Amino acid sequence: MKYFSLLLFLIVFSSFQSDDIRKINFPVYREKVSQLPDKEDFWIFVLAGQSNMAGRGFVEPKDTVPDKRILSLGEDKEWYYAKEPLHFYQPDLTGLDCGLSFARELLKYVPDSISIGLIPCAVGGSSVEQWNNDSTHQDVVLLSNFKERVKSAQNQGMIKCILWHQGESDAHSGKIPLYKNGIETLFETFRNIAKNDTLPILVGELGTFREPVEVQLQVDSINSIIHESAAADKCRFVISTNDLTDKGDHLHFDSKSQREMGKRFADKYAEEVLGSFEMTK
Repeated sequence: MKYFSLLLFLIVFSSFQSDDIRKINFPVYREKVSQLPDKEDFWIFVLAGQSNMAGRGFVEPKDTVPDKRILSLGEDKEWYYAKEPLHFYQPDLTGLDCGLSFARELLKYVPDSISIGLIPCAVGGSSVEQWNNDSTHQDVVLLSNFKERVKSAQNQGMIKCILWHQGESDAHSGKIPLYKNGIETLFETFRNIAKNDTLPILVGELGTFREPVEVQLQVDSINSIIHESAAADKCRFVISTNDLTDKGDHLHFDSKSQREMGKRFADKYAEEVLGSFEMTK
């Protein structure tokens, strides 16, 4: 009997097209939040960058279990109880990102009164130059979209931090020398939009699984700039990804790594930003 069941599963599974398999666990319903938390108790985090922040991991059922204390800003700028995938800009590509795992981990560090809001703003393939120039990429006007979504949430909660993962699009010999100035300009713009000159920014390293070797060396150069820039900014912190794994394409983090990356973002925020707060709660 078990062999028949296995055969039936394989027949059904093989009948799916690749996109059907990718979306097999995507939620068919997202519940809109009827009443938001008090502003002071609603901590909002912005997810920005390119594809490894937008997410390309495989969504499993556990990634779609909502928590009433974790909200996500939808395409319509309404708040919903968060389920993966959070991003929606590239529906033919989007998958599991690190946002929900970040929020779940962060709940361990904050009082029960706190709810967490996530603003998805990452668009795959976007470069720092495109962000700074407010270019249209994948039908998204990058900086304007960031600004509109942050401003729509500012009166509802407290913008606490930006989670940034980007750099693969700039890991080319002609762009690398421009990356440091570009990222400094962009982060200053982000803080101006948020009206907070000391807004914490958490930056994830690029993956160390690129091929061929020449490409990985270029990625290593971007990672060096990420660390160098953060060292000069007391409100910017880097999370390590050098032991994380790709999904087989030598470019995007797999699901396990996305969940781990989210936890590391949360742990870093708790360590660097909530340190004194932690000791007094």
